[in-house]
Amino acid sequence: MTPEMVTEIGRQAIETTLLVSSPILGLALVVGLVVSVLQAMTQLNEATLTFVPKVLAVFAAVIIFLPWMLGVLTSFMAHLFISIPNYVQ
Repeated sequence: MTPEMVTEIGRQAIETTLLVSSPILGLALVVGLVVSVLQAMTQLNEATLTFVPKVLAVFAAVIIFLPWMLGVLTSFMAHLFISIPNYVQ
């Protein structure tokens, strides 16, 4: 196994991680910004007001995107396992 192969596997793993986590992180970011704008407009500085909507949004996003996320991770792992003979040479 050459250093280039290890680097390529690491790069693919990082890309897959970013691809899988981006919908949930993006939704949490949008919900956080919306709640922050509403807090700034109404001058309500309550910690739970930012926490609860984000938790609910992330939970909903996990339920919605879980089949897609599992498909991406499964295809990545299947490709990795199928490529093991090429890595051993």
